[in-house]
Amino acid sequence: MKIDKEQLLAGYRIMRTIRDFEERVHKEFMTGQIPGFVHLYAGEEASAAAVCLQLGDADTVASTHRGHGHAIAKGCDVKAMMLEIYGREGGLCAGKGGSMHIADLDVGMLGANGIVGGGPPLVCGAAITAKTLKTGGLSVAFFGDGAFNQGTTLESMNFARVYDLPVLFVLEDNGYAESTSSSWSIGGHNPVRRAEGFGIPGERVDGHDFFAVYRAAEDAIAAIRKGEGPRFIHIQFTRYYGHFEGDASTYKPANQVKDERRYLDALKFFRARTTAGTMLKNEDLDAIDAEVEALIDTAVREAKAAPAPDVSTLTTDVYLSY
Repeated sequence: MKIDKEQLLAGYRIMRTIRDFEERVHKEFMTGQIPGFVHLYAGEEASAAAVCLQLGDADTVASTHRGHGHAIAKGCDVKAMMLEIYGREGGLCAGKGGSMHIADLDVGMLGANGIVGGGPPLVCGAAITAKTLKTGGLSVAFFGDGAFNQGTTLESMNFARVYDLPVLFVLEDNGYAESTSSSWSIGGHNPVRRAEGFGIPGERVDGHDFFAVYRAAEDAIAAIRKGEGPRFIHIQFTRYYGHFEGDASTYKPANQVKDERRYLDALKFFRARTTAGTMLKNEDLDAIDAEVEALIDTAVREAKAAPAPDVSTLTTDVYLSY
C-alpha cells in the first residue's frame, strides 16, 4: 500500500470533516431550521475518504441519498454544502436541491440521489465518456445494500463488464436497507460472489478500517486504470444514526449504537494506529480537529445568516438549453 504522511493527514481531515459536519447537521436539524429530509453518513467515513483520496480531477463519483460524506471527500465546498442544506442562496445547487441532491460537476461529484439505485447507471454514462474521449478518468458508484438488490445496479454491473468500462462499484453495507437487515435481504449472502457472477472481481473489507479500504481501493483503481474493466468492493460498517433524521432505529438491538460508537469508530482506529508508531503525532491530528471545528462553526453561522433564494429563480435550472 502506497500512502505517505501527507495522504494520511488528508485522509484524516476528510474523515474528521465528514464526522463533524454530520454531527452538527444532526444537532441543527432538531431546531427545525433545516428543510426536507436528511440522511447522515456518520460512522461510514473511512469508505468515502479512502476511496476518494485516490481519485483525480478527471474522475467522477455518483452518490446516494446519504451523500454528504461522498461530496466532502470528492472536494465539494463545505460552506456551500451547508448553504444548500439550509436551502439558502449560494448553495451548491442554488439552495434548490437540499441534502439529497448536492452536486458539483466541477469537482466530479455527479450528485447525491434520492432514487435508490440511481447512481450506477449515471457512472456508466460518465465512464463511457471517459473511455471514448480517452481522458484516463474512472467513475465510482457508491450505493447501499438496498440498492444492491435493485435492477438498475445489477444491469449497470452487467453493462460495465460487457463494455469493459472504467467503473468502481462500491457497496456500502451499513447493515440495514432503511430497517431491513442486509443479512437477510441479500440472496446468497455474498455480494462479492454476485459481482463475480458478472465477471467483475471483488473484495469484502472492514469499513471501520481506513487502511483496509484504502488498500482494496488502491488495487481496484490500479486495475481499472490499466484497462482491465470494472471492479467491486463490498464495505461493511455501521451508521450511527437512523435511516433518516427522526428514525428512532427501533429495529436495532438495545445499546447497539452506543457500542458501535465506543468500539467501531474509524477515526479512533486511525488515530490509534498512526500515532502508535512514527507515522503521525497526536498534535498533527489535534490541529486538524480544531481547524475542522472552526470551519463547521463558520459554515453553520453563514448558512443561517444567508438569504433564501429569490422566488424568481424557482423556474430556472429546470431545463438545459443547448
